[in-house]
Amino acid sequence: MSTPIESPDGTIEVLNIVPRQGPGGIVAPSCDASISLAVDEINRGAGILGREIRTTNIDGGRPPAEVAAEVAALLSTGMVHAVTGWHTSAVRRAVARAAAGRVPYLYATSHEGLTDELPGVLMLGEHPAGQTVPAVHWLEREYGVRRWAVIGNDYIWPRRSARAIRESLADPAAIVLEQFVPLGFTDFSGFLTHPALDLADGVVILMVGADVARFNRQYAATGRAASQLRVSPAADENVLLAAGPEANHDFFVASSYFLDDRTADGRDRITRYRARHGAFAPALTSFSNATYEAIHTLSALARTVGSLEVPEILDALDHGLVLETPCGVRGFRGNQAIQRGYIARAEGVDFEIIDRIS
Repeated sequence: MSTPIESPDGTIEVLNIVPRQGPGGIVAPSCDASISLAVDEINRGAGILGREIRTTNIDGGRPPAEVAAEVAALLSTGMVHAVTGWHTSAVRRAVARAAAGRVPYLYATSHEGLTDELPGVLMLGEHPAGQTVPAVHWLEREYGVRRWAVIGNDYIWPRRSARAIRESLADPAAIVLEQFVPLGFTDFSGFLTHPALDLADGVVILMVGADVARFNRQYAATGRAASQLRVSPAADENVLLAAGPEANHDFFVASSYFLDDRTADGRDRITRYRARHGAFAPALTSFSNATYEAIHTLSALARTVGSLEVPEILDALDHGLVLETPCGVRGFRGNQAIQRGYIARAEGVDFEIIDRIS
């Protein structure tokens, strides 16, 4: 458990949930550094509601019930004002029940698109309809992919995303193979040697962090990368680096954000990040940017609404809430942030943005 919060007067306390173990733990150093940058930028200004912001980090790589129990204990102190983070949807569902709408909960990870979220949960990550599904259809149009195999971790986000893909296809039988494996799975030979995989033109990977890297290494070792492409909504530069450049051939990723040092915004963000953390800091990636954006979105939410009280936030959402964040203007449809979607191809251990897909 984290160190108990002792909240001084005049401080906004935020619980930030990021996995520090398991397949998602690969992103933790990058997320920590990006959150630190966001907190520093906000505190150098007016803070949130004129108060300094502080974050307490929660390990989101543990079983969902364990994470939720820690969050519930900290919320019971009455000194926590918000929850943010990058973690699985299984953890989100448990934490949302524990939070019970007491504070705003800004979820920064791509998700499964369910509509029954509890009050106060804002979905900042990508909905399948704006990310995974458009990426599949873009690859159909541009690369002639007609038959798909799906490999996913066995929990709510991959299963619901796979269903969304299947329901979007003109011929649901175009998915010729679908398997779900536990988080932290190590041996994909059952999938890679399955006869149905030979019928697929492409593979959709609905797994988390290190599991994606591990799968890509094993996939590339079979030689299939020469004839079958892969696409995932859940890989960042850390995943590419962990897999190694040889494992990333014809690997495509869909995301609402890719760090691009060719743009003024990208160069400026990299400069500020390195000024704070040094040249050897963890990579600034699309996933860590999501946590950076979540903290800044919390600040923009408080500034625009004038409060972090959940009823007032819900009223603002009902009246067309629009926020100004470092990545631009952010509107909402219900509790879901409206996202742009992009598709990129892995080039070694970096991404080359190819097209806008939604």
